[in-house]
Amino acid sequence: MKNDVVPVEIRGILPANSGCAIFVGNEQKVFVIQVEANMGAVIGMFLRDTPKERPLTHDLVRSVFQAFGITVERAVITELKNSTYYARLILQQQNELGRKIVELDARPSDCLALAAAQKRPVFVAARLFDQVEDMSELLAKINEGGGESETPGQ
Repeated sequence: MKNDVVPVEIRGILPANSGCAIFVGNEQKVFVIQVEANMGAVIGMFLRDTPKERPLTHDLVRSVFQAFGITVERAVITELKNSTYYARLILQQQNELGRKIVELDARPSDCLALAAAQKRPVFVAARLFDQVEDMSELLAKINEGGGESETPGQ
């Protein structure tokens, strides 16, 4: 699998008219995944380790995973069909019976949120990465122009 995926990270989050633009990529290329506004906020909170008064849905999922000895191994954004991105969440459960790996279909926004919450890696299928439009220049302009992009780690 290592040869057919590309490691990426969240490079920026920008509120948009129809939700939120999540800039995902690496030094080679950055592309945009549109998500609901609340999902953009949740992903940003996990990236910044923002304390929350009450657990969010993704906090609950993380707690359930911990209770059953399940860890997020990685998230993989796999394809784009009819302007919709698809992703897989790879989970591992380790217990006295052994090790089990499970791969689940999930929305990219949920994958990004859970990966950010657990500080786990995110990948993109190489064939998808090759076909997406590079938005690196746009992100750079937004960041240098003092736009509202929220760059992780700042």
